[in-house]
Amino acid sequence: MEFTTNFTWVDWTIVTVYLLGTVAIGIYANRYIKDMADYIVAGRSLKSFASIATMLGSEIGLITVMYAAQKGFTGGLAALHIGLIAGAVCFLVGITGFIVVPLREAGVMTIPEFYAQRFSPGIRILGGLLLSIAGILNMGMFLKAGGIFVTALTGLNDPAAVNVVMAILISLVVLYTILGGMVSVVITDYIQFVVLSFGLLVSCVYAIRAVSWQGIITAVESVHGAAGFNPLDGDGFGVGYLIWMGFVAGLISCAVWPTAVMRACAAENTQVVKRLYTWSSIGFMTRFIIPQLLGLCALAYFHASNQGAVSVDNHDMTLAALPAFLGQILPVGVIGLIGAGMLAAFMSTHDSYLLCWSSVLVEDVIHPLAGGQWSNRMRLFMARTLILLIGIFLYVWSVWYPMRQDMLDYLAVSGAIYFTGAFAVLVFGIYWKRSSTMGAYLALLCGLLALLGLPPIQQLLGLTQEKLGFRLTEARVGLGTTTLAMVLMVAGSLLFPDSTPELQED
Repeated sequence: MEFTTNFTWVDWTIVTVYLLGTVAIGIYANRYIKDMADYIVAGRSLKSFASIATMLGSEIGLITVMYAAQKGFTGGLAALHIGLIAGAVCFLVGITGFIVVPLREAGVMTIPEFYAQRFSPGIRILGGLLLSIAGILNMGMFLKAGGIFVTALTGLNDPAAVNVVMAILISLVVLYTILGGMVSVVITDYIQFVVLSFGLLVSCVYAIRAVSWQGIITAVESVHGAAGFNPLDGDGFGVGYLIWMGFVAGLISCAVWPTAVMRACAAENTQVVKRLYTWSSIGFMTRFIIPQLLGLCALAYFHASNQGAVSVDNHDMTLAALPAFLGQILPVGVIGLIGAGMLAAFMSTHDSYLLCWSSVLVEDVIHPLAGGQWSNRMRLFMARTLILLIGIFLYVWSVWYPMRQDMLDYLAVSGAIYFTGAFAVLVFGIYWKRSSTMGAYLALLCGLLALLGLPPIQQLLGLTQEKLGFRLTEARVGLGTTTLAMVLMVAGSLLFPDSTPELQED
């Protein structure tokens, strides 16, 4: 399927100037990097405004816009529940300081570093390894989303163009992340937040003008039926999905997911941490709702233009629906600004994630295994080398991996390899004095069961609905793994207690 677009040389110029500017930022930020604390957490000097801006900048990225718009397209109005619950959960974390305040008080740079303080160096190494595997796999589809966005927006209909665009994008991101570390992340997050916020608002104005509210209602009713309006409908999301994606994944994304927790660790003090999460709750809500609205507008637009012939089963096509829609309704010049804003979001998310996973591998896996005697210079060199290697892997994975589910569901399942076990270890490690090292080992290893939520793994193991008697959905795998990890944490702690508990209950 080919897409027409209004994208011209004027828009290419706008996008090119922005991309060159991001590289210049990385070069400029390099002068401020003196040690690993500067590189990973910007010297723990971020105040409230900087923390909030960088949190929102990273969490409202191109990948977020793409997967949220896809979920609006494939789920209808019922998909809005995801953003509403995510915002409420983040607000509660900000009010209570649940998990994030104790982590900041512990003075750690990464979550696995807390594992070492609370349990043992072995837990830190295992936790860091699982975190890195899950995070890198989770990030594996980011690049593909960026390539699809650029090609669909600009009308580059040659299938090979997606791979070329992905190669250019990852090269630029790797370059300035290697140079600037967290300092460049903070700077680009400021720029990205402003540009993307403007771009999304402008896109909404044009999108709503292109379709009517009644057109959205008609399209949702025609394509999705009752399930498109009611998130509890069993033919759509259902109760299990609402609990899994709304409450569990919503809590994890703000309080346990490392790229968000890095902001808490980089904050000046715990008061800043609470303000960070309280105000960021708005962003955690709108990062879903606004793109989902755009996805709904795309659904209505293509439903009307194709006389009702709209399919939601082709995952690459539903992912391309938003940029294809914007490419047809936005005028020349405006498309370039929107494209620059979206690429700003892409850059911001990628630099945060690349920095996070490379830092975890160095600080929590490789450096401890090497005896913990490396100099700052050696650790910085290794972190930068890993950023390059991760970038190469991301390109290969994006080209090879067959996408057989909505991107949001892929992200939740791949991330669950880490966060199902990590949630149990953090909650019980912080708030239960009897939690033990053996319980932590069992909980972390349990997270590997989340791999069963990936369709290629299900196909490889022959886990079909016919054999099981039920469909092994992402929600069932995620909720089951989360529950089992908590049970194993408690059982392992009671059966194999540590000789001296290291953390007291509040």
